[in-house]
Amino acid sequence: MESYALLLGSTLSAGTVLAIAALGLLINEKAGIVNLGAEGMMLCAAIAGFATVVTTHNTWLGFLAGMAAGALLAAFFGVLVIWLNTNQYATGLALSLFGVGFSAFAGINFVQAKLPSSTSYALPVLGDIPLVGPALFRHHPMVYFAVLLTFGLVWFLYRTRAGLVLRSVGESPESSHALGYPVRRIRFMAVIAGGALCGLAGAYLSTVYTPLWVEGMVAGRGWIALALTTFATWRPIRVLLGAYLFGGVSMLGFHLQSTGVQVPSQFLSMLQYIAPIVVLALISRNPAFIRVNMPASIGKPFYPGS
Repeated sequence: MESYALLLGSTLSAGTVLAIAALGLLINEKAGIVNLGAEGMMLCAAIAGFATVVTTHNTWLGFLAGMAAGALLAAFFGVLVIWLNTNQYATGLALSLFGVGFSAFAGINFVQAKLPSSTSYALPVLGDIPLVGPALFRHHPMVYFAVLLTFGLVWFLYRTRAGLVLRSVGESPESSHALGYPVRRIRFMAVIAGGALCGLAGAYLSTVYTPLWVEGMVAGRGWIALALTTFATWRPIRVLLGAYLFGGVSMLGFHLQSTGVQVPSQFLSMLQYIAPIVVLALISRNPAFIRVNMPASIGKPFYPGS
């Protein structure tokens, strides 16, 4: 039973990275913008957060640095696709490639750097409960923040006027523009918010989840986060559950190895990438379901004069 509790605990930690990044991308796509640069933004944020913590010995400043790096790259992306009407898919891919190269260059001097010893976190009383405590109540605060962020985003999108405006911009930017809403400005703010959350996920990855810097350490999580938005049909709670599902798949390999199951390590490593492909293939069997839930203007440029 103890091994299963450890598996659950590691699943929550692994899923947090995916959940925070995917929720940021969800905000983008609710506004009608597809940002394929998540991988690059997370890598740049990872080195920004790691370098900040090495320098200041303050993890929270590292999170802020990661968010700033993600928001800055997202702002650059937003200017290109929202005001200059460049192709969203090509621009996002370019941003991802840029982030991979720039993070490798910027992180050369930090490959061997070590972070200060981390603080252990445990909720009073709850953290001491046998089995349940280690599984659910001894995590970094960012794990619980991901859950709060999910429900906060549900409230924002479906219970506030600002959330309704954001969704209307994603569904019909022309109608929103006719009603007097600044479509481009709203989309730009959504892109920056999404970039900041991707940056937070990257900083959490390099400073807490795997406290080190290695070139390419995001290892495809940005692409999995992109797949999560479609897997969840653009619903925040489903994004969180999907993140835990994929996080659990990635941790399952380590759990099997620890229990003595003889499975090739290469197969276990690719499980977390096979799972999104299989799930998306199953969802795509019903394209009508995707069309009903997908923001109507996603990936399309907006021309105010049209």
